[in-house]
Amino acid sequence: MKIPRLIRSAFVIARRDFAATVMSKAFLLFLLGPLFPVIVGVGFGGIGASIDRNVDRPVIAVIASPADYQAIDEARKRMEPLLAGGPGVVLSQVAPTADLAAQRKALLAQKNPPVLGVLDGGLAAPQFTGAVSGDGMTVRQLGFLIDQARRDRAAPPATGKPMTVKLTQSSSGSLVSARALTARAGQAVLFVLTILLAGMLLSQLIEEKSNKAIEVIAAAVPIESIFIGKLFAMLAMAWLGIIVWTSAGAAAIAFYVPGGLAALPTPAVGWSMFIALGIVYFSMSYLLIGSLFLGIGSQASTVREVQTLSMPVTMAQMMIFALASLGVGHPDSASAIAGAAFPLSSPFAMFGRAAELPDLVPHVFAIVWQILWVALILRIAARLFRRSVLKSGPTFRWPWQKRAAVQ
Repeated sequence: MKIPRLIRSAFVIARRDFAATVMSKAFLLFLLGPLFPVIVGVGFGGIGASIDRNVDRPVIAVIASPADYQAIDEARKRMEPLLAGGPGVVLSQVAPTADLAAQRKALLAQKNPPVLGVLDGGLAAPQFTGAVSGDGMTVRQLGFLIDQARRDRAAPPATGKPMTVKLTQSSSGSLVSARALTARAGQAVLFVLTILLAGMLLSQLIEEKSNKAIEVIAAAVPIESIFIGKLFAMLAMAWLGIIVWTSAGAAAIAFYVPGGLAALPTPAVGWSMFIALGIVYFSMSYLLIGSLFLGIGSQASTVREVQTLSMPVTMAQMMIFALASLGVGHPDSASAIAGAAFPLSSPFAMFGRAAELPDLVPHVFAIVWQILWVALILRIAARLFRRSVLKSGPTFRWPWQKRAAVQ
């Protein structure tokens, strides 16, 4: 079977670009690039944790009788589980002295441990003195503790059996919430990978255009083959990087997350199909956005022009991701359908849908729809490149340029 010339030429371009990219010294730095933020984050997190351990937490000095302090402290202990690990107040009992004002002033100036405020007056006439907001968390918590301690002292809780709790594997509400979380996480990973890797296609033709090699290549192979070859070469390079990063991520999940991947919320289509669709939809998002970037970048003549294009291109990607995210939690809504129908946001929207709904038929139509748009964008990009850069065929003019030529 004879392979069409377009495909053969595209394969030659792809093999040339892939080898030139992967075998370069800069590719190793490219693979290590995503690890630098992780290393820095872990390092600063460790430093922050060390600082937190070494710094004494400010406390509330409670000048009260042992009975009053015990009632307030018991109320604090019951409140702690409700804070879900939040910053609850830290209490320290101080025996009252004859000169309350002098004692209060000395406590507020104390440095070891530092005192945030002083609570005195017991449960009968409580008064708080400290450098905090009048309606802030500290004052509200102290008010709640005092009210609770007064209620406990006035009317002890009635005796009886404690509340029993029966846990289930899942419920409809928890399942919807977990799948929506998986959808957002999947979309975020897909977006980060695409924005990290597709931006390089903006400068793919700069070198060939600067040294006039593009004219020689264009004389030997069709323009469409150049675009297809470069696009798929960079896709293969991206997948090589993703394999390395995924392997490191899977090892980290297996090491740090109990139960590994099975402990994460299960998508509606199952993990195996979800990962398979993730592979397909990353490829499609890369091809869609990459073909558009390749066409835009091919119109640039210098590296400076490419740098100028980078910011609006990044902002456009953010808008595409926002459109795809609107449908998460409501996969059959108008916003979800619009995100799936718009070609550039379709891979992100459909990947989120895979986490929420088990039906696979819409994915078949979506993938075919995305392939058609990849072919259309590449064809338009190649035609614009041929006319505006190679000056082959009718010259492309914007409407205002046509009016100026007529005048």
